[in-house]
Amino acid sequence: MLRMFFFMTAVLLAAAFANAESQVGFVDIPKAVQATSVGKKAKAELEVQFNKKKKELDQKEANLRKLRDDLDKKKSVLSAAALKEKQTELQNEMLKFREELGQSQADIQKKNDELTKPVMEKLQRVIAKVSKDKGFSIVFQGTPDILYANPAVDLTDDVVKEFEKEK
Repeated sequence: MLRMFFFMTAVLLAAAFANAESQVGFVDIPKAVQATSVGKKAKAELEVQFNKKKKELDQKEANLRKLRDDLDKKKSVLSAAALKEKQTELQNEMLKFREELGQSQADIQKKNDELTKPVMEKLQRVIAKVSKDKGFSIVFQGTPDILYANPAVDLTDDVVKEFEKEK
């Protein structure tokens, strides 16, 4: 609800500026980041790290499944105490796996933030420059809230070109 309020306020402000012969534009930030050479390099580095960790986690998950299957096969021949002990061990291993999975996701997100932070900082400067040079008064981040925008006010490609020029 609050998000919609801010969006509607922005639209009203945009309309007010439009009446004052101001231009309103937008930039698709994820597209812009991924279109830059630095963004592509960061994405490739992140994918290498992600795939390595995924392979490791997939192997651990397969081992857990094997342990569970083995336990299911042996539970009829194990004593109650031995079965309980094996179930506890399996639960502890599954808990460790979930914790490692969560930590892995946090690590990947942290690495993503580290890699994209310099790109985002430069992108902000480039967006301001391109917007000013083209006479835009307001530039929105392209979001799902924008239902329609004239392609002429999409500054994404111009921002990427300027970003690459400023190496």
